[in-house]
Amino acid sequence: MGNKKHIAILGSTGSIGTQALEVVKSHPESFAVEVLTANGNADLLIQQAIEYKPNCMVIADESKYEKVKSALGKFDIKVFAGNKSIEQVVQMESIDMVLAGIVGYAGLASVISAIKAKKNIALANKETLVVAGELVTALAKENGVNIYPVDSEHSAIFQCMAGEWENPIEKIYLTASGGPFRGMKKSELEKVTKAQALKHPNWEMGNKITIDSATLMNKGLEVIEAKWLFHLKPEQIEVIIHPQSIIHSIVQFKDGSMKAQMGLPDMKLPIQYALSYPNRLPSNFERFNFMHYPSLTFEKPDTKTFRCLPLAFEAMKKGGNAPCILNAANEVAVNAFLTDKISFLKISDVIENTLSKISFISKPSYDDYVRSDKEARTVALSHCK
Repeated sequence: MGNKKHIAILGSTGSIGTQALEVVKSHPESFAVEVLTANGNADLLIQQAIEYKPNCMVIADESKYEKVKSALGKFDIKVFAGNKSIEQVVQMESIDMVLAGIVGYAGLASVISAIKAKKNIALANKETLVVAGELVTALAKENGVNIYPVDSEHSAIFQCMAGEWENPIEKIYLTASGGPFRGMKKSELEKVTKAQALKHPNWEMGNKITIDSATLMNKGLEVIEAKWLFHLKPEQIEVIIHPQSIIHSIVQFKDGSMKAQMGLPDMKLPIQYALSYPNRLPSNFERFNFMHYPSLTFEKPDTKTFRCLPLAFEAMKKGGNAPCILNAANEVAVNAFLTDKISFLKISDVIENTLSKISFISKPSYDDYVRSDKEARTVALSHCK
């Protein structure tokens, strides 16, 4: 296998997956694609397989299996179908690292399977730690697995901590752009459209995460993820709005010193850092120019208008299965908004109502998480009619 790192890219047709493949393409001496998986985008998955020639690939949508299989008949690539196959292929001996880029709760089972197989994780799927942070971090410790963050904010904290692991964190500041509706009041948000919500000012992302950014739930999920990644208490995490998205996050140490990681908003940089850590590989990414940004500004988030953020903080403080319920309700509500079933402001109502209806479990098992997720989705759906 040489010195190349053999990578499984889960969710290879999504925003993170396609950018990860660009990173791999730029560094053929450092990386090889071992596994590709996608949910239902068979056409793009076929293209990727022909270009990157993985050992094997999985299409989760079983109805697309024959199409993928026949398109790749003349190539030496094993083709599988179904979510269970994703959980199985991540255990392959030839894999060095798993990039977890499947969006939402759907990505949890494959991450757990990879950790049990002692594979290091490049984690883009924040919901894995939101839903089951206690379970996942304990499993990673037990199996000697490193979890490298891919989210730009958590990558920033990780980069600031290089050389500082013995120094305890006093506080972290997660920065947020504020999304497309920053500064708007509730009355102005009552009639915002899906098209408006999908126009993020700084980042190119998939639909679900773009809506989460507009509601500030993305930041709420990142707060919970940060708690588990960096072993923090809720009071050690603060969110600040930084519209330019140049400072990706800040670590404050006990002597009062602060470190920030800066750069232009480009997800390929944190992806590359997670895949290549502890090395920094050269890149042709656009460079930041201070003269283009003569002022960087900061403000407090408006938690009265954007209620998803305080709901996430409450769920984190409560612990147990509360973040799992929060995440499930949010996934259902965002999907309902994207399919024109509910209004933008109704998203936080659905989440709040669902959190109040599902039984709280302080020390959930994996099966408890599965049940809580299912129950929360049923309740959330009933509020989306």
